[in-house]
Amino acid sequence: MSIKRFQILALDGGGLKGLFAAAVLAKIEEDLGGDPIARHFDLITGTSTGGIIAIGLALGLRPNELVEFYVQHGGHIFPQECLARTCRTIQQLFKSKYDNKTLICAVKECFGDKLLGHSQTRLVIPSYNLAASTPYLFKTAHHPDFKRDYKVPAWKVAVATSSAPTYLPAFTHVDSIRLIDGGVWANNPAMVGLVEAIGKLKIPIEDVSVLSLGTIDEIKDRPRKLDRGGLWQWKNHAADVIMGGQSAGTDQHVGLLLGDHRYLRLNPIVPSGFYKLDRLSVDEHLALAAHYSRHVIADVQERFTEHIAETFTPIFNLRGDL
Repeated sequence: MSIKRFQILALDGGGLKGLFAAAVLAKIEEDLGGDPIARHFDLITGTSTGGIIAIGLALGLRPNELVEFYVQHGGHIFPQECLARTCRTIQQLFKSKYDNKTLICAVKECFGDKLLGHSQTRLVIPSYNLAASTPYLFKTAHHPDFKRDYKVPAWKVAVATSSAPTYLPAFTHVDSIRLIDGGVWANNPAMVGLVEAIGKLKIPIEDVSVLSLGTIDEIKDRPRKLDRGGLWQWKNHAADVIMGGQSAGTDQHVGLLLGDHRYLRLNPIVPSGFYKLDRLSVDEHLALAAHYSRHVIADVQERFTEHIAETFTPIFNLRGDL
């Protein structure tokens, strides 16, 4: 039986709520005396906004820099002006609520000209191929099969995983493939990371530990009309129920496979109406992250920070050579 430890950091999707996840990681780093959180993980996986954070961490950015990314760019990616918001809500009935130009500019500014292959940690970033109706995973060159993705600009991967249907258009700038938000199938990517570790990297499951970080869950009122409801009754609930159920299922499955001692899920519950995917309340999210991280730091430190990941050496370099 192997005794080598392999740690995974899994980061949920959730639009501008990524500010909360980045702020929690920043507070944890602060409590660790500035010890980079990313160096404790052998693989990082993130969907949508979690994908942006995952890419940033793997490229060497610190969580406090990613907090600044959301503070500086969040309100521009999803403009908050009342009249514009009303017009966009109407527009959303017929086309995507926002264009992706501001998001593209923001992630280009954040990641510069770096490619996925510049990552210092193994990455798995979910997206979805709309034309083929199949998951699409961007991966670093941590296996001989992965010969292409490391050449893709990091900003393109970030936009592909974040192109949420009805909010942003499909992203077609990776081989003209119609890519949309990975949250349609893996908003909680903890199982994605676990499968990558045991399926592709052949890590014994008893060696794997997962830290899963959500972007806040909301107490939801599920009215009785849904019990026998049709399209009209479900129009404001279907997407949320489907994504919430998917995430809860992932949480239960990973927990069953790894047990409480090797799996930790961080995802606070907040009152209904606390957040919207495309609205950002900086002070509220930062305050919640500061409060919540106080209560979880001891558990995170005890269970995840003693391990230091080995230096990641890609199988292929950026010229495509072995």
